[in-house]
Amino acid sequence: MMRAWRKIGRRAAAAHRGTAAIEFALAIPILLVLAAGTAEIGFAVYEAMQVYDSVEAGVLYAAKNGFDATGISAAVVNATGMSGITATPAPTQFCGCPSAGGVVTATCGATCGSGGVAGTYVRISAAYTHETILNYPSFGLPTTLTAQSVVRLN
Repeated sequence: MMRAWRKIGRRAAAAHRGTAAIEFALAIPILLVLAAGTAEIGFAVYEAMQVYDSVEAGVLYAAKNGFDATGISAAVVNATGMSGITATPAPTQFCGCPSAGGVVTATCGATCGSGGVAGTYVRISAAYTHETILNYPSFGLPTTLTAQSVVRLN
């Protein structure tokens, strides 16, 4: 009787051999797609942070040195170790009044609705073209990462 049970146990074990290999073969493509997607999104987020950092460098340059379009553009481009970041469009200087929705363009020296005088502002922008690691048809990450900031000079 004991021998019969051993035979049944061996047959059951033999029937389950290879199951783990089949499950692994079915699961590995899904895991690879998830890993590639995670890496892609991670690189895109890192590149977006670099674009924001470059705009911040341009803002700091403008706050310290005043409006100098060439200097601000150079600060934006050279702020990070990434090549391909551009100061596009070029930094612009304008007069405006602060409002709840941002800065409203106004004539220099005009009186704002709050009673103050319109200030001088600089708008700084940066852009970077994101290249995907793999070609994902129908998976739309933004291809151009942009950032913009406005700083008051006076």
